[in-house]
Amino acid sequence: MQILLISIDAKFIHSNPAIYDLQAYARAYGGFRDEIGRAEFTINQSRDYILGKLYEAQADIYCFSCYIWNISLIKALTDSLKKVRPECEIWWGGPEVSFNAVQLLSENPALSGIMRGEGEETFLELCRHYLTAAPEDGAQGSCDQMPEDGAQGSGEEAPALSGIRGITFRKGQEAVENPPRDPIDLSTLPFCYEALDDLQLKNRIIYYETSRGCPFGCSYCLSSIDRRVRFRSLPVVYRELDFFIEHEVAQVKFVDRTFNCNHEHTMAIWRYLIAHDREITNFHFEIAVELLNEEEIELLSTMRPGLVQLEIGVQTTNEATLKEIHRPADMEHLRALVARLHAPRNIHLHLDLIAGLPFEDLARFRQSFDEVFAMAPDQLQMGFLKVLKGSYMYEHRDEYDCAYDAQAPFEVLCTKWLSYGDVLELKLVEEMVELYYNSGQFVHSLPYVMAMYGSAYDFFLQLGTFYRNEGYDYLASSRMQRYEILRSFAKMLPIDKKHLDECLVTDLYLRENLKKRAAWMCDLKGCKRELRALEDALQIREDAFCHIEPFAEHFAVFDYRKRDRLDHNATLTYYPRTAER
Repeated sequence: MQILLISIDAKFIHSNPAIYDLQAYARAYGGFRDEIGRAEFTINQSRDYILGKLYEAQADIYCFSCYIWNISLIKALTDSLKKVRPECEIWWGGPEVSFNAVQLLSENPALSGIMRGEGEETFLELCRHYLTAAPEDGAQGSCDQMPEDGAQGSGEEAPALSGIRGITFRKGQEAVENPPRDPIDLSTLPFCYEALDDLQLKNRIIYYETSRGCPFGCSYCLSSIDRRVRFRSLPVVYRELDFFIEHEVAQVKFVDRTFNCNHEHTMAIWRYLIAHDREITNFHFEIAVELLNEEEIELLSTMRPGLVQLEIGVQTTNEATLKEIHRPADMEHLRALVARLHAPRNIHLHLDLIAGLPFEDLARFRQSFDEVFAMAPDQLQMGFLKVLKGSYMYEHRDEYDCAYDAQAPFEVLCTKWLSYGDVLELKLVEEMVELYYNSGQFVHSLPYVMAMYGSAYDFFLQLGTFYRNEGYDYLASSRMQRYEILRSFAKMLPIDKKHLDECLVTDLYLRENLKKRAAWMCDLKGCKRELRALEDALQIREDAFCHIEPFAEHFAVFDYRKRDRLDHNATLTYYPRTAER
């Protein structure tokens, strides 16, 4: 008998720690090895392709890991899979299905059951139920499932479904919801990535946790349901960090909801990363900046550029909104802390905003946007409220006149303060922020053009309107086209066009040594002698590692062998143009 754990991720580079955790736990504590497999897909793959692969796997039990980004696809796959494999059983688990399991069983007749909440111990008992002699308790197909010869197991008696905490299962026409399971000791979890090799780890974002729960009670977040924070023991964490460092994983993203909620835990891990750094792996943390103390700020300032990046959920600068969503904050204190983190220029900072929160209309969101943008984050992540079942926001949706999409990801459509037309405007601004600011590809040209505007929000809105009016919003533009579109937009403004072109060319070559020059770039034929003289003086020749670009008053030399550890741009050095050269 075979059990297949299935993840459908947003992108190939993402890892899904849930299915790795479940498999590792069942192996370590149940002795189940060959009986449990994994299958990983992405939402960008076609439903037919995924269904075909699941059918070819010929598993007896299929277990899907469910999130807001994949639940619609999983529902469709579940229905189709049961039609082509009617004898199989299908289980769901994950945050998207843990809070309305009875309803989901009613709406999805092909579904056998749902694992609610933390899944490691629940999945282990489910494996024992199916992979050892299972007593009859009315579950679909379970009474006929007997272990194959040679199936491994702990030797413990197989539990009936009715005795497994943390599940909701189908018994005839009835949905049976068992009591919840007690929280697990995180230090008892086996390291779920240990069996992976370099090829499986390469070019992946590896998600990792050292704690579960969150001390905050933000009304839009499911983590606010469990205010108890549990930690993985530090000796265990150190061994696992060694694995990532030794295997030269590009990025490890900590999924701890508020990583710095415990000072000793935070300092110990950051000190360990500094002491064992090989200058390859980047570690991403979500923090509450207002919890940082002097010792933590000082330690962060000593880190080599690119060792860590911090994500800070500002969400809004509106005090009334912050109070309503149960996230009080002193904005002046927050600004000061962000400025201190920025000062050493060694940490990549992400600041987050959420549109659609209560008491924030379009004008007030514009203010929040401008105030957060003024903090100069390396990325400004502009998200939209998700009305998640089980959250405080969901319970008060009628009070806010909050309409949201009935399909995942349950994103806000309008509220008492925000019309759908306002949401469309915000979507336009978000797209421009992603293309032109968060991409990090316009570090010279964007500030020059934005200086013409008193409001960052107004600039992105006008740029987005230009995109829409010119029909660019229907095109998948290339990198060069995005530069040309910004150039066309900026030419309508009262700015120095030659200086704008210099900024655009500088930004283009900072990222890569272009193989083809745009028509609006200067002709290199008239300065070949000067270029050759500078190459001789610098003892370089034009190749893939360096580029020399002539401007009106100077040469710009781009060295791609020495890239910035934060933005990955080439090292840029200016040399004056002289008659002698």
